[in-house]
Amino acid sequence: MSLLKSASTVSLLTLASRITGLVRELLVASTFGASAMTDAFNVAFRIPNLFRRLFAEGAFSQAFVPVLAASKTQNGDEATHVLIGHVATVLAWVLLLTCVVGVLAAPLLVWAMASGLQKDPRGYEAAVFMTRFMFPYIGFMSLVALSSGVLNTWKRFAVPAATPVLLNICMISAAWLLAPWFKTQGIEPIYAMGVGVMLGGMLQLGVQIPALRKLGLLPRIAASRQGIREALADPGTRRIGSLMLPALLGVSVAQISLLINTQIASHLPTGSVSWLTYADRLMEFPTALLGVALGVVLMPQLASAKAAGDADKYSGYLDWGLRIVVVMAVPSAIGLLVFAKPLVAVLYHYGAFTPADVQQTSVALMGYAAGLLGLVAIKVLAPGYYASQDVKTPVRIAIGILVLTQLMNIVFVPLYQVAGLSLSIGLAAMVNAGLLLTGLIRRGTFRPEPGWGRFLLQVLAGSALLVVYLLWASQAFDWIALRSESWKRIGLLTATLAGAAGVYLGAVWAAGLNPRQFLRR
Repeated sequence: MSLLKSASTVSLLTLASRITGLVRELLVASTFGASAMTDAFNVAFRIPNLFRRLFAEGAFSQAFVPVLAASKTQNGDEATHVLIGHVATVLAWVLLLTCVVGVLAAPLLVWAMASGLQKDPRGYEAAVFMTRFMFPYIGFMSLVALSSGVLNTWKRFAVPAATPVLLNICMISAAWLLAPWFKTQGIEPIYAMGVGVMLGGMLQLGVQIPALRKLGLLPRIAASRQGIREALADPGTRRIGSLMLPALLGVSVAQISLLINTQIASHLPTGSVSWLTYADRLMEFPTALLGVALGVVLMPQLASAKAAGDADKYSGYLDWGLRIVVVMAVPSAIGLLVFAKPLVAVLYHYGAFTPADVQQTSVALMGYAAGLLGLVAIKVLAPGYYASQDVKTPVRIAIGILVLTQLMNIVFVPLYQVAGLSLSIGLAAMVNAGLLLTGLIRRGTFRPEPGWGRFLLQVLAGSALLVVYLLWASQAFDWIALRSESWKRIGLLTATLAGAAGVYLGAVWAAGLNPRQFLRR
């Protein structure tokens, strides 16, 4: 499969995942609103997700895939199949122990994540119950990470990229169908979302099995003491364990920041955790689409240029990626900053979601949007270090950014409440990107090509007109009052966004920048 075809497949399926994820959040918002019970679900769902990002998609994947690829190249498929079985054995038994401990320690975990939920005993108890019910989700997703690592190593990208869509479909079905039925049975409706999460986890793992079996790589998990000892003694398994420790440090920084911010949000007015979650879902749309596309395309090219010793090509790829970031992320950030309230109103303002929820989610979204350029730029700049096998520098910067974020929280949260949390994250991302960029320039890895000054002026000219247009559009209609005319409101939003794209692209074209030629570069 060619690089372009692989990138297109992953990007298309990522888009499907983001769209279904947004639909999921719309249904949750309209069905449950922002309340103590939705806060309880969001906290309970974040706890297994925290461990999943640490151990499954994070440290484990970063350690497992390189060792697996090296074994495939050096030792052949048969020996690699044995390694997969040994790793799966160790992982499965560790996950079983982790899930048992997690279920038993659910009250402590909820308190550590969001002790502020205790101000509503009903919400706190619901969070503990749902944490216990959903904690085994980490087991399913860690095994999915193992399966995905195997399939990607054998260049089977479609199944791993498609699995997040299955989780979203299960959660959409739970909110749409199961929650109303729970209500008629006298069961708390939010518990339906926990059922959706668990079904989604099982389904994501289930679709991996036929793909692995087709390749003859379905692992055998040993249950005997002898089998477990052999798995632990495997040099490949030990190598993965040793690589996980530094990777764990790097991945944990972002998760620690999320943990702290959730803890702070739980002490703010009821609904704050949910407002942040809804705003974060909207932010994931531009960051994931731009970040995933650039990451998939740039990382192999940077690694290839580095291996060939072609410094000019290496710098040129970074320059190209950063120009795309600027030309696309700047107008996206402006849209989320200036047009946040209409966006939130049209997407979320239905059912139990109130005008007050629209306001709070909008200001949280604006805080995130202040750092959108940095959040996307990091996706280009960090691979500039990874391709040189320098993991330590981004980790050191991330640790400093964690400290900076919390210092800004001390200042902004008392002033702006939930918006202060997202603003701290956004501004810290800008600093993070700035430090990564400065490091690449100082070491000579990135040498900006001529024309950046004119290019920035062209983007700023288009952005200035975009601001004027979106300010007019946000004031021209009462987006909250149009709730009763939902299709009219959706049509107005669609027309406004199409107009915004026309204004921006027309302005930068008039300023001398041809976006089509630039993207084909």
